[in-house]
Amino acid sequence: MIIAGLTGSVATGKSLATGFFSRLGAMIIDADIIAHDVVKQGHPAWQDIVDTFGRAILQPDGEIDRKALGRIIFNDPARKQQLNRIVHPRVFAEISEQLSAIGNDAGQKDAVVILDVPLLFETNMNRDMTDIIVVYALPDIQLERLMRRDSINEADARARINSQMPVEQKRQMADFVIDNSGTIEQTETQVEEIYNILKDKA
Repeated sequence: MIIAGLTGSVATGKSLATGFFSRLGAMIIDADIIAHDVVKQGHPAWQDIVDTFGRAILQPDGEIDRKALGRIIFNDPARKQQLNRIVHPRVFAEISEQLSAIGNDAGQKDAVVILDVPLLFETNMNRDMTDIIVVYALPDIQLERLMRRDSINEADARARINSQMPVEQKRQMADFVIDNSGTIEQTETQVEEIYNILKDKA
């Protein structure tokens, strides 16, 4: 089994890349999906978040309004750290469980596992990975995609981008870079090349 960490920045195309890896046969562990699950109503993280940020960040159905919470944390690093201290330990625990389950499966000894973690470098999880893949897009393209995807204005989009480690910095720390500035077909070709290298290693 080989475990490769995949990261990037918001709206660079991580989901597109992981979709291609999955289609090729890689096993995907998505930290964003796990993070969504651990903050659902009824889970301990939900209560900790409400206690910390107040009930104003809840939707009418009681679930957390991610956009409302995002407006708070993307402009306040201290508040962002508060949220990270609540969510990250639960996410890491679930990732460890999923990796253990794959590792204990005799049929997965040669598996290629792609661990999709937006904050891979920020949380130092890259230290445990055999290979690091960064999904990159040119800054102007990243900004345009984020504004269109989330229907937000330029100021809010820049605040979200600036709240993360610069993708150029991540790019310099990668073993593999997927440049998602071009066509979908070009991105797919890059993913296939990287997958074949990882499969050979596994």
